[in-house]
Amino acid sequence: MDVKSWISDSKVIEKSKKGYAHFDLRTDISKVSEYITRPEKIEHHGFYPFIHYVMKMDKYNKKDGKDTKKREICYAAHLDRCIYQYYSALLNEKYNLFLEKEELNMVPVAYRTNLQKSNIHIAKEVIDFIREQGEAYVLIGDFTGFFDNLDHNYLKKNWCTVMGVDSLPADHYAVFKNITKYSTWELEDLLRITGLDLKEFNKRKVALDKEEYRKYRKHIQKNKKSYQIPQGSPISAVLANIYMIEADKEVNNYVTLLKGLYRRYSDDFIVVIPKRNNDISVLQGIIDIIKGIPNLQLEPKKTQVFSVEDNIVKNIGNSLLDNANTSKSTINFLGFVFDGKKVSVRAKTISKYYYRMYRKAKPIANNPNNEGADNLYRIYSQHGASAKPGNFFTYINHAEEIFGQNELIGRDLKNHIPKIRKALKKFKER
Repeated sequence: MDVKSWISDSKVIEKSKKGYAHFDLRTDISKVSEYITRPEKIEHHGFYPFIHYVMKMDKYNKKDGKDTKKREICYAAHLDRCIYQYYSALLNEKYNLFLEKEELNMVPVAYRTNLQKSNIHIAKEVIDFIREQGEAYVLIGDFTGFFDNLDHNYLKKNWCTVMGVDSLPADHYAVFKNITKYSTWELEDLLRITGLDLKEFNKRKVALDKEEYRKYRKHIQKNKKSYQIPQGSPISAVLANIYMIEADKEVNNYVTLLKGLYRRYSDDFIVVIPKRNNDISVLQGIIDIIKGIPNLQLEPKKTQVFSVEDNIVKNIGNSLLDNANTSKSTINFLGFVFDGKKVSVRAKTISKYYYRMYRKAKPIANNPNNEGADNLYRIYSQHGASAKPGNFFTYINHAEEIFGQNELIGRDLKNHIPKIRKALKKFKER
């Protein structure tokens, strides 16, 4: 990696800038480049605790409506973040070389820096492969509490493998130690200590001054477990990929021998095996490989098994697993749904779009002159698709270009303009 050009890249610099308050002063990677690129400095660097909070995410579908999910988030101090970002770039370069050497370049498709393909391209490749087989078995899986269960020793071993070393260099070991045996400070406690709401808290130069930090440091909690890495750090994504190198290699080798296809997006994966002379039992080999990886477990609610034949998708999960998800009869991967004949955008994505649009429309409709209606159309209609930075319809248009006009990509959005008008009128009448 050309370090100088990487650090001077405007996108890298912008990504390193964060406006939140933390235990050190705000900075960006261009200002601390001399420090973070010197291994002897990182070897002895004192990392601050992550600030931790629980992020609530609303998920939507037509059947169940809104469902609130919780996700643990940790965000690093400003200098620490720059260190993690830099070492993430170093590891990504090593990881990409490892994948090329092992002929795994197209297997992991999340958080890659050299793939130059979007989720739309990947989804189309998978669906095209299913169509080409005519008859196939499809296994879709998800790992239980992925980041929360990554085994530290196994991660370190794979880290060494990707680096091509027997033991981690001192600077890498310092990063490894602080991303595994990390400390946290609850955001709620910091707000309580300062007596501020989040908006005012983030206006501070630092979260706590040195005297306050020493006084309240009892709030620091350390991860004493031999597993788990924090979600939210710049290095977590590449470490998740590194953790999976043996699993990816074994599953891909197994599937390739069966003339099949394997793709993984973080903790979601899909396997397609042509039927031919194979029966459903061949998928058990994949499950056995996964069981052999430390702390890697399939999430029963999200594990699905399908048979595709004569343009019909059948859920046959009970044929392989006692607790497989048998509620769906369509193949869903990377936000696209395949029913054996046509491709569409998943219902949850459409429901989420409409939920957000209606929520935004309500206050606009309730003001006397509908002020903000133009902005609503720009953000939530086809009219804003070509404007920068684009909107949801920019993505839909791109998907239609890649998949082709014969699919059903925009089917559930055809009446979005009348629905926006109706929402503005309905809320105003109320």
